[in-house]
This record gives sequence, structure tokens and C-alpha cells, in this order.
Amino acid sequence: MPAGGHGPSRQGPHGPAASSTRSRSVPPARPAPPRPPQQRGPDPVPAEHPRSPRPDRSRTRPEPPAAPAGRDHTARDHTARDHTARDHTARDHTAQDHSSPTTSARDRSAPTRRARDHSATTRQARERPTPAPERRSATPVRPTRRRRADKRSGVAWWQTPDSRRRTGGGGLSTGAPTATGVQEPVRPVRTGPLGPLDLLQRRLGAGRRARALLTPAQRAARRRRTVLCWVGGVLGMVVGLPLLALGLGYLIFGVPTADEAVNNQVATISFADGTDLTRLVPEAGNRTKVGFEQIPPHVREAVLAAEDRTFYTNPGFDVSGIARAAWNQLQGGAGGGSTITQQYVKNALVGDQVSLWRKYKELIVSLKVSQEKSKDEILTDYLNTIYFGRGAYGIQSAAQAYFAKDVGQLTPAEGALLAGVIQSPSRWDPAIDPQKAVQRWGFVMDGMESQGWLSPADRAAATFPPTQQRRVGGTGSLADSRGHVVNAVKAELDSLGISDQEMSQAGLTITTTIDADQQKRAVEAAQESLDGQPDNLRSALVAIDPRTGGVAAYYGGDNGVGLDYARVSKQPGSTFKPFVVLAALMHDPPIGLGTVFDGREQTGLRNAEGADCPRCDIKQAMTLSNNVVFTKLAAEVGPENVAAAARAAGITSPLDNPDARLALGNKEVTPVELASAYATIAAGGVWHAPHFISKVVTADGRVLYESPDSQGERRFSPRVARNTVEAMLGVASADERGIGRPVAAKTGTVQSRFEGENNDAWFSGFTPELATTVWIGTDMNSPIRTASGTPIEGASLPGEVWQTFMREAVAEEPATEGFGGYTPIGTPASDLPPNETPTPTPTTTPEPTPSAELPPPPAAEPPAANPVPQQQSGAPDQRSLLAPEDAPGTANAPGTARAPGTAGTPNGPAAEQAPPAGTAPAPDCSVTPCG
Repeated sequence: MPAGGHGPSRQGPHGPAASSTRSRSVPPARPAPPRPPQQRGPDPVPAEHPRSPRPDRSRTRPEPPAAPAGRDHTARDHTARDHTARDHTARDHTAQDHSSPTTSARDRSAPTRRARDHSATTRQARERPTPAPERRSATPVRPTRRRRADKRSGVAWWQTPDSRRRTGGGGLSTGAPTATGVQEPVRPVRTGPLGPLDLLQRRLGAGRRARALLTPAQRAARRRRTVLCWVGGVLGMVVGLPLLALGLGYLIFGVPTADEAVNNQVATISFADGTDLTRLVPEAGNRTKVGFEQIPPHVREAVLAAEDRTFYTNPGFDVSGIARAAWNQLQGGAGGGSTITQQYVKNALVGDQVSLWRKYKELIVSLKVSQEKSKDEILTDYLNTIYFGRGAYGIQSAAQAYFAKDVGQLTPAEGALLAGVIQSPSRWDPAIDPQKAVQRWGFVMDGMESQGWLSPADRAAATFPPTQQRRVGGTGSLADSRGHVVNAVKAELDSLGISDQEMSQAGLTITTTIDADQQKRAVEAAQESLDGQPDNLRSALVAIDPRTGGVAAYYGGDNGVGLDYARVSKQPGSTFKPFVVLAALMHDPPIGLGTVFDGREQTGLRNAEGADCPRCDIKQAMTLSNNVVFTKLAAEVGPENVAAAARAAGITSPLDNPDARLALGNKEVTPVELASAYATIAAGGVWHAPHFISKVVTADGRVLYESPDSQGERRFSPRVARNTVEAMLGVASADERGIGRPVAAKTGTVQSRFEGENNDAWFSGFTPELATTVWIGTDMNSPIRTASGTPIEGASLPGEVWQTFMREAVAEEPATEGFGGYTPIGTPASDLPPNETPTPTPTTTPEPTPSAELPPPPAAEPPAANPVPQQQSGAPDQRSLLAPEDAPGTANAPGTARAPGTAGTPNGPAAEQAPPAGTAPAPDCSVTPCG
């Protein structure tokens, strides 16, 4: 035992630092036995019985002897758990506080003596001068960690024992002088148990300092664990998630039937409010089911060569093809790589969307189909549901559409042609692109040869087979009046780039601009007007919203699979006269509505009964429908300008080589064109393209087309449009076709080659909300008569249809101020009835009253024989400051007549007189009405 009675040494084989490597579960040291009295120090501690009471600690204890050299810092190892060296100060009660109150005096004697020895040594060290720091070994000395044997700290199951805070050199922070002579700062160390947040911080890492405490081996092990965790997580996601998705999809998705595969492909056409107009279900003759045995082997093999050469060996889906399609879609390209089973499922689910979700559904359902059906059953269902173009669903219908024979009679070359068009009927139909059709046919024939299904001799002898003429527009057409709407929608889809294949396979929902109520009114008005009339009469009605160009109602006849009379070109008659007015108003100089013409019949040019007008202006001639006046006006402004004005309004027919008789409608147009042109005038000169479709959406939610919210295209000024409207305002009331609100209209009657007969009759008019055109005629351009034998004119039967429809159609529209304010261009129109000459009001100069306060006026000079209006020298004419369109001097004054080639020539009593000298000039009322 060493001197001083300190008991066995705590040093390990490498000195005091070696004790720190011992386990914390080392049992406590055995207390030293009491020493005999003669060996005790100057102030011996009496031996106490373990059960004796605790001695009084308030007594003054003698200083313990100095500790041996090299033992001055060992007392730090005898402190409580988690206490650092900075707690070993000179306080006397330190060693006493570390003993358990339940421990006997004998058990406490040895630690107490060591504490006293350390206290004395500390005081002596402070009194001596600080020696020079010794050179320490490069190997850090780790402190000894000791737990009290008599009392263990309480540690919960979720906590870890706290470790001593380490310094940068690996030792404890003691506050003792360092190697540089600077005293190390004493940092507080937590001695209690760790809380949940502390534990979480330790598990996650405390930053750079925590990582610095790890040895290289520990850091490497930690990195290995992190890498393994990441690899395991990634493998779990790559393997586990697909398996989970496969299982969920297998439970959710069902197996479709062959009928679902066809019915889900059809398109739905709806009204503007979303209600169904019709569903384009394939006609009965366009889909005929056949059995597996009825399909020749070479036809089945041709389909396999074109679509899936591994059909009988694959599990229903192609993993490499799906991966390739997914990669292409991630790169922004299109998919592909579908097997026949997947194509059948795609048609049944109508999932033509280019997305990974579609491929996922195809994969799941294809797997289920392969497990529940045989390969022959799948191939048969596929061939009975696939779309081959030309309105044919299934191989039997395709054989009839292309070759006019049953599927059992097809040759290998014919079967290869049908197999080739499956992928894209709208591109590889021989009637659409013969060159691509031949290339695709050769690809299929070569595939059959490479698979051993066709001998080289047969392949060399095969030639491209001829096909039947392509029939367009037969699929899904309705027999009633809705059939014309369907065909018009199909034609517009084709113009938008949406093929017949997409319409027949993508399950489209096509929302039209057709108003359900307006359509019902249009059909009823047309049918009621022809009820009881001769059977040879045909009619058409087109109503367009001037604000958008959308077709609100469309009637082309009762036979939906017959001729659409709303798109038949006919001579429009006098309904073309508003375009002559339009051209006159845009002429340079413009010709106003008040310009007077002689409208009496001429040789080779006659008027309708009651339309003669010896002296009338343009508005009066429009109301009377005077042919002579408008023929003269068209000749004056130029027939080409009249045609240009009609095209600006919306007429799309050629109008080639026009002459002055273009004003009488000698060029053919369709009711749709005329309604669109009138809608442009109603919209103030803004043209909107007439259209039927507002939105097209596929079954999987993709929007293929949506009508843009266009502001339209300005074709002529609002002032020109308003003046044209003004010329047309008196027509409906004059013909007793009013609807209770302002309406601009024009009748049209095309005279027959037979005297007193007519071939076509029109009535076209508009409000600001709706423009409607009605036509009545025959298929053979024969004379049209009512049941009573009266020739039909524009104001009679067509006017009746127009009035019936428009009165109900605009009744729901809010009452407006009509067409707005009217500012005339050129000479304003007269409010007098036709053939009445306005009486000129003479201008008189009142005699001045003599006054004594004012000098008498100078005597007036006698007027000249031929008075001419005078202008002051140096002052510009007021009318020359107006725009050419507004200049009043470019048109005749009210009461003046015009003849071709004599624009602006005064005539008789209507000549103006110069105002007397000294009086103000009369106000100009040609632009803004006076008063």
C-alpha cells in the first residue's frame, strides 16, 4: 500500500489515462480497512461503526498531508458521474458531498482522506510560483471515467448516458494552464440526464464538433451505414412501389368487353349548354362481329405482322416497349410499343392520352385480360373492335368498305392492306395517300415473309390490291335535321386538324355553339311554314351570333343524310343590295344615303311590281327594293368594289367577273355566307368567323381544341356599318315582318326565266344580338309557288319563317336601344316617302328696322343673274377640313337627283342660292343633323 494511506493505485498499465478505458460497469473499490491508532496522522479519523451516526462536519479538520508527486491531479477521477476537473477546487465540502448519505463512515473514510489530501496539495500549488509547462506527449491522455458504486444515476430506457465533454486535445476542460501558459476557460458541463431533444440532437449529430470527436474508423463505419440505408431505401422504392401499384391496379381495374371497346370510342356532340345533341354510334352495317374461324389465317397473320409479331409468346405486354415509350415521353416524345392486347385495352378504356398513367392502366388490364382470356379470344375481340377507317369498326366491315366482300374472301394482299391501315387510317388509306399506303402494305408483306407466314414466291408475285371509292361522312349521320349539324361539325373538325380516326376512336366530347332552344324554334318554324305546301319546296335557316360568330341555330332540311340546303349555293337576289350601299359609303368620295336617283324602269332592267321610283334616294330605294337605282349605283362605284365590300363582310364565294348586275345578286352564295356577312354589319364592321365548335375534349380529359375568345377582325368602320344599317331599317316594317324591336333586313327574290315566276326567295335580317337568313327554293331551280298557286317572294313565305323564328328568339334578349346613334356619311336620307320631292325653303333677308340709335345699313347690291356661293379670300372652306368619308360636299344636297356619270350636278329648283351679303352662312347639316 502506498504511503499516506490512499489505498490501491487507480493507475492502469499506461498511467492514469488508462483507467478511462474501463467499462462503466466496473464494481466499486473495496473500502480500505481502518488503520491502527499509532499509524494514523496528526488528525486521525476515528473508526466508526457502520451504523453509528454521521460525525459533525462543522468541525475544523486539520489539513491533510501533501500528496506524493504525480498524484496532484488524480483527485479528478474520484468525483461523481459527469463532473469535470474544474469541480476539484479547494472547497472542503467537495469530497463530503460525493458520498451517499446511506454509506457508513468506514466506507467514506478513504475518499474523504483523498479529498483532504488533494485540497492541501491544491493550496500549496497555488502558493508556489507556476512552473514552466512541461512538454507533453503527442498522444492525448483520455480522462478516467468512473461511476459511483454506491449510487447510480437514473437513466430511462430512451436515454443514453451522457459522456464527459472533451477538449480539443482529448482531455477534460479543467481550467488549468495549457501548454502555451494561458489558462483554459472553464466551460459548464451538463451533469443531468439527457432529455428527448438532447438525445435527438446527439443521434442526428451536433455538427462539426460532434463529427470531430469520432475516430476515422467510426466515421468510416458511419458512412457505410448511411450508404447502406440509402441503397436499401432506393431498392425498396424501385421494387416495392411497383409491386404495390401492380397490386392496387389489379384490384381496381376490371376487364372490358368487346362491346365496351366499341361504344367507348364513339363521340358525343352536345349543345352549347352541355346537353346531348347526339352520340355518333356506329351504324349497324359498320360493325359486324365474326368468329375466329371465319377470319382466314393469312388475314390474322397479316395483322400480327403489322401490329404484334410476338403476340402468342408475350404475356400481354412488352416490358421493353413500355420502357422505351416511357423514356420517349420523359424526353417529350410520343409513346409506342403497345402489343395487340394493350391496343385492345386502350380502345376499351379510351386511353389515347400520351402519358405514363395510360401505360400503367394498359399494363394492369392487359395482364388481367391475358389471364382470363385465351390468345385466340383476345385476337378475335381485337379484330371485331378495331377501327379501320371509312367508318368501319371490325375486320368484316372493313372488308366491305374497302373491297366490297366478306372477310373470308380476302386475299393475303388485301389482308395486308387492311392490317396496314390499322395504325393510322387517316394517313394510310389508299384514297388519301396512295404512296404511303403502298409503303405500309410492303412493310406488312415483308413482315409476313420474314415470319414464315408467306413464301418468297408468293411475296414476289403479290401486287397492291385496288380498293373501292372512299365514302365520306356516312358514319353516325342522323336521318333527321340533326344530321346536317353533325356533318357540319365533322367538316369543321377536319378543318381544325382533328381526323376522322380521332373522332371515331378517341371518345370525343364535342361542345357546339348550337343553342338547344334556338335550334328547336328554327326547326319548328321551317317545318310549320312548309306544312301543307308543295312537296318540291326546300328550305334552310341559319342564325349566327354577331358578337362571336357562333352558329346558334342551323336547319338544312329534314333529310339528314341528303342535301344540306344551308350549304347549297344559290343566287341571293336583292339581299346583295346592302353590299352595294357598303361599297358606296366606302367610295372615294363617299355617296350618302340621301343621294337621289331616277329609279324608273329601263330597257332590259325592270323592277318588281310597285317598286318604280321616278325620284328616290338610296334608303327609299332599299325599302322599295328598286333594281334600277342599285344597278346604277353599282355601276358608279364599280362592280369590283361591290364584290370587295361583300368579301369584307364575309362572303367567301368567288364572285368572279362581276358586273353592275351584281347588285341584284347574280352570283351564287350560301345561306351560311349571307348570314355571316349580315352578322358583320350587325357587329359594327367586326367580322367573326362562323363556327359550330366551341370545345373538343377526349375521353381522358385532353382538350384538343377550344374556340379562342377572339375580338374579331375589323373589316370596316362602325360609322359605315351604322349607315348601312340605317338604309335597311325600313324594310321589315314595310313588308309587315316586324318583330317588336328595331331590325335591319332585306328581302331577295330571284326571278325565273318564265314570266312572272320566281326560282328562289330569301329573307335576311338581324338585330344586334342575332343575324338570321332564310332561303326557300327547289332542287331543280324550278318556279316556286304556294299551295294556292301564288309565286313565292322573299317577303312572303321566307319572311314568315324569319319573323316566326326571330320574334321568339329575341324575346329572351334584354331590350336595348337598337343599333345606337346614327351619324350620316354624306347626304342624309330623307324621311319622306318615296317619289315625294321635298319643298325647298327659300332663304329671306328681313328688312332691318330703322333706329335712331343705330346708323342705317348700307344699301345692298343687286344680286347677280346667276348667283354662285362665294368664299372669303384666304379662309379655307369648312368642308375641306373634314375627312373624305365625312365631307358633305362630295354628295348631293337633299332634293338633288343623280344619274350615272353626273355625280354632284345640280338639277333645277334644287340649286342652292348664295346668302345675301352681310349674313352668316347657313349651317351645314350633312354630317350632323340640324336642330
